[in-house]
Amino acid sequence: MLLEEGKLLSEVSTFKIGGPAKFFTQVRSSQEMKEALTFANSHHLPFLILGKGSNVLFDDRGFNGFVILNRIDFCEWREEKVRVGAGYSFSLLGVQSARVGLSGLEFASGIPGSVGGAVFMNAGANQSQTADCLTSVEYVKDSGEEMLFTREKLSFQYRYSPFQEMKGAITAATFTLTFLENAKIKQLKIIEHRKKTQPLTEKSAGCIFRNPSHSSAGFLIEKVGLKGKKIGGALISPIHANFIINAGGAKAHDVLSLIQEISEKVKSETGIDLELEVRYIPYI
Repeated sequence: MLLEEGKLLSEVSTFKIGGPAKFFTQVRSSQEMKEALTFANSHHLPFLILGKGSNVLFDDRGFNGFVILNRIDFCEWREEKVRVGAGYSFSLLGVQSARVGLSGLEFASGIPGSVGGAVFMNAGANQSQTADCLTSVEYVKDSGEEMLFTREKLSFQYRYSPFQEMKGAITAATFTLTFLENAKIKQLKIIEHRKKTQPLTEKSAGCIFRNPSHSSAGFLIEKVGLKGKKIGGALISPIHANFIINAGGAKAHDVLSLIQEISEKVKSETGIDLELEVRYIPYI
């Protein structure tokens, strides 16, 4: 295991924000993941599993623990089933499956996360979510024990998976898809719409807030007049108000200040409490 000290987390975050990690490593197999987790456990280190670096906001001081970058990126196809490493691009998987006429993951196109991150957050879009076609998940506990969870044993909710309550790492997932003649057309329409309505080329962490029942966070933020609001280098996107972008030199405290202002104003003017979707990772 190659261990780095002081790795800047801004370099592995789609937000391009974050100070240094105390320890940092990359893993490319379940065996390497076991070694990394065993190291963290034996040294009593808090650890964080990182995929593509989306959906996280690191503290400006960094992370006083062990960051493990999951690079397990194999992809194995067998008719309508696909077994894929947790570090594999979720967006690429959506494109590849649709290209061969398999339906179920078209919505993944353009989502800038890893397969492991998508399972962990139960990522979704266009009335679909990761759990819909998930068959099983391979997992390593922080003790090094390997486990296999079938879908029937897992309870998913909107942007929630039971893995958020567990200590360890997702190493692989298997999906069962269905043959659909126009899967590629469906996927292309989704990515085209996403390009028009989301700031995909900007530095962001994806959606900041979860959508409340019967509404959308972006609509509420725009309704209270905060679209385009800027604090420091952080800007509420003029394209989609549920995205905060790093417009240049943004710090975590800039983003957190915007999050607080959004939360307070939406609450005071609409009575709705917005819940964070992005994960803020404190220094500890």
